[in-house]
Amino acid sequence: MGPYFPNWIQKQNSLSELSLSFAGISDTLPNWLWNRSFMEYLDLSHNNISGRMPDLTMSIYEILDLSYNNLSGPIPLSVFRHSANLRLSKNLLSGSISNLCTISERLPVQALVLSNNQLDGELPGCWMNMHDLTVLDLANNKLSGKIPPSLSTLRFLSILHLGNNNFTGELGSCLKNCKRLKKLDVGGNKLTGKIPAWIGTHLRGLAVLNLRFNSFHGSIPLTICYLTVVHVLDLSRNNISGKIPRCLNNFTSLAQNDGSPILDRNIWLEGQQIEDDDNALVQWKGQESEYKRLKNMKGIDLSSNKLVGTIPQAFSDLKGLLFINLSRNHLTGNIISNIGQLDTLEWLDLSRNQLSGEIPSGLANLHFLSFLDLAYNNLTGKIPLSTQLQSFNSSTYIGNDQLCGDPLAECPHDPSVTNHGKVNIVQEDDRFINRDFYFCMIFGFIIGFWVPLFEEVDGWSGARVATGVVL
Repeated sequence: MGPYFPNWIQKQNSLSELSLSFAGISDTLPNWLWNRSFMEYLDLSHNNISGRMPDLTMSIYEILDLSYNNLSGPIPLSVFRHSANLRLSKNLLSGSISNLCTISERLPVQALVLSNNQLDGELPGCWMNMHDLTVLDLANNKLSGKIPPSLSTLRFLSILHLGNNNFTGELGSCLKNCKRLKKLDVGGNKLTGKIPAWIGTHLRGLAVLNLRFNSFHGSIPLTICYLTVVHVLDLSRNNISGKIPRCLNNFTSLAQNDGSPILDRNIWLEGQQIEDDDNALVQWKGQESEYKRLKNMKGIDLSSNKLVGTIPQAFSDLKGLLFINLSRNHLTGNIISNIGQLDTLEWLDLSRNQLSGEIPSGLANLHFLSFLDLAYNNLTGKIPLSTQLQSFNSSTYIGNDQLCGDPLAECPHDPSVTNHGKVNIVQEDDRFINRDFYFCMIFGFIIGFWVPLFEEVDGWSGARVATGVVL
């Protein structure tokens, strides 16, 4: 299709649905298309449509999708009045949405996706006008201020993504009543205070919890173990101290190696499939890297904190884990001996701690492991022999002075050594590692990242929440 909107559309007076996504359109929005009496579904996503959004005066869209374009300027208030499911992510939209409070009537919005734009200012305090809202994604903008208490009125809210903005203050109890939340992502802000204990007691249906890259302090509350259906737990890059809770084996969803998706993706409207565009954010060598899309991500990231003590043996019960990142803490003791039971593990980063002892032989049995970093600990002995462990280069094990064996220097008393003390120490600068080869999380969730993972609020079938969890 050419760069302009086709003329034949004007002749279709009773047209109720129109999808022109990926059509190569680089035109502006014509008013004759924008305001049609019978239009209920309009998908113009993934084009190069530019200019400003006109006012909506006629149609009430069940779905209005203009994501992945080059639209600019503020969002007209009339668009919120006339859209039930509004998707405007990945544009150049600017201005504030605080003027939503000037609308006195109840709004029909059920899903509001405005991520990856240039919106600024504070969030409005009148969310009670959007009583039916189930999805709110405002990630990757320039929003600031505190998270408003009125969000607690959104009793049907299933997905809340406020990541990568400039929100300040404490998380408080403003989301305590949003008990249907499946995904909570406030990572990449300037939030302070302790991790609220009510997250575990009131939001037991969470599948994704991302609090990464804030300024939370204190210890991880034991109530976190009530999140029995969690798939992704990301508390990385905070100031969290204390020990890792021993009750992680209560994460029953992480213990199941069933390949189940994090959230149901056929949820927007009447089974209309929504594209999953989440990318994992990798905490790689102390920096974040975007790796690839992950549909069945299961993992725990507690990296870059001040955690102490040993690694809980409970990790070995979480056989569905794809990634574990405990790097850049103050952990001591040995690597858990039965880590070889995590046979689906693809990413393991325990670097820059104070771990000691030998590398468990079971680590050689992790045949799907594509990234391993044990650097800068106090590990000793010979690296176990396996095709997997010897495929990593020396930077994986560097900084463990008493560690030896391929790919490091040969062990001096190894009977297989034929060179009698003549060894080659492979030294390779980290910058030569192809970071695209490795993978880990999200978080996001997913995602700088992204269009959210949508799900049916009433149809979601997570694992049953266990009662009497032993902490």
